[in-house]
Amino acid sequence: MWDWPAHRIHRALAAGEVSAVEVATAVLDRCDAAEGLIGAYVHRRERAEVLADAAAVDEALRRREPLQPLGGVPVAIKDNLSTTGMPTTCGSRILAGYVPPYDAAVVERLVGQGAVALGKTNMDEFAMGSSTEHSATGPTRNPWDLERVPGGSSGGSAAAVAAGTATLALGSDTGGSIRQPAAFCGVVGLKPTYGRVSRYGLVAYASSLDQVGPLCRDVRDAALVLGAIAGGDRRDATAHPGALPDYESALRPDCRGLRLGVPREFLAEGVAPEVRAAVAAAVDLLGELGAEVEECSLPTVSYALDAYYVIAPAEASSNLARYDGVRYGLRAGGGGDYAGVFARTRGEGFGPEVRRRIMLGTYALSAGYYDQYYGKAQRARTLLCREFDAALARYDALVTPTTPTPAFGLREKTADPLQMYMSDVCTVPVNLVGLPALSLPCGFVSGLPVGLQLIGRAFDEETVLRIGYAYEQAADLGRRRPPVAAMGAGA
Repeated sequence: MWDWPAHRIHRALAAGEVSAVEVATAVLDRCDAAEGLIGAYVHRRERAEVLADAAAVDEALRRREPLQPLGGVPVAIKDNLSTTGMPTTCGSRILAGYVPPYDAAVVERLVGQGAVALGKTNMDEFAMGSSTEHSATGPTRNPWDLERVPGGSSGGSAAAVAAGTATLALGSDTGGSIRQPAAFCGVVGLKPTYGRVSRYGLVAYASSLDQVGPLCRDVRDAALVLGAIAGGDRRDATAHPGALPDYESALRPDCRGLRLGVPREFLAEGVAPEVRAAVAAAVDLLGELGAEVEECSLPTVSYALDAYYVIAPAEASSNLARYDGVRYGLRAGGGGDYAGVFARTRGEGFGPEVRRRIMLGTYALSAGYYDQYYGKAQRARTLLCREFDAALARYDALVTPTTPTPAFGLREKTADPLQMYMSDVCTVPVNLVGLPALSLPCGFVSGLPVGLQLIGRAFDEETVLRIGYAYEQAADLGRRRPPVAAMGAGA
């Protein structure tokens, strides 16, 4: 049962074939067997607490109460989403031991549906990274190869789903932090439209880019989770208050009547030939499923990574100013005036990648450099939005690789930040323009998963989910799992 997707768990519970306690026990046993090698979690709830929540679902079923779509489903939560009763540390020493007084909106909604929380997953510190190596608690390993990274910053969530130590997980995506780990770990990851899901309770990295979304076994699960967590929220002015569609009903086994564009800039130099071949094969299959596919161009995409690494650090330098050693979290010792405590706290509490991005952002916003860097980056962002709008007026969705390569090795890129940043080259444009995008497996290179990215129109998650579902059913890659023997756990 640890390998079942959420929709299968729902059917089995509704039919009385299994109990929620049996499902939770299977996943907890899987965690005990595999977690020591993978390191997906930074905090696991006590077994008794998890089983008590599962027992409450079983008791509700005995009272003949209706079973919610995610009732009894074991879920993992990224460590930058606020949770009462569990620490929220964002993978940082500066928030060690911090337990929020409230739950994030997405956590409220999942728990309100009867989902069973397992714990908090590892991440790059404050979501700043592409490998889950920039964490105060140490790295997470990729279940497909324990000497490779799971991607980042939601690497713990992706690895947990891939390894079966969670049925599904929540992540956040600022420049690809859901989709890139999904590609590296061979699972499905959805970044919704900016504003589709409330950011209340998400610890901010870059507020105009951040979005919460699911990492799942398959596309149907992604549709179920989006239906549970999406919608307006009076506590988040950016959350869209409109009516929600039934995402699961949008899933169909074909792409008839759809026009798909393949931007050539996403397949340029730097994308591994094997990744290009896997994406080309996926595009051919989408054509066989009835889609009309043609090549297109988005010239401004070549400036997206540069613009992102000005805008995101600039917003981070502002958002992270609140960690001052006074109100919560780490407070450096040594006494002295406020400025001294402030400087020592941040120097001791933040890791090198976070300090690097704060300095980049502060510099870009400083007097004399604002127009030269931040202003130009925002103008490039505007041009990029116009190009995507024009392309998506012609096409129903765009098809690209999720990442230029499969998962790279542990410590391979930590000494070269620019090489690390390049792993997000296919994902950051989507955050800059605020559109929805889905990553799902489209093949394997030397035993490692390759991700296919589908980019849709604003608030049109139904179409990307429909395309992803049709491809997933036809390609039939979902049966392949990470090497169980390498994780020391039996099937």
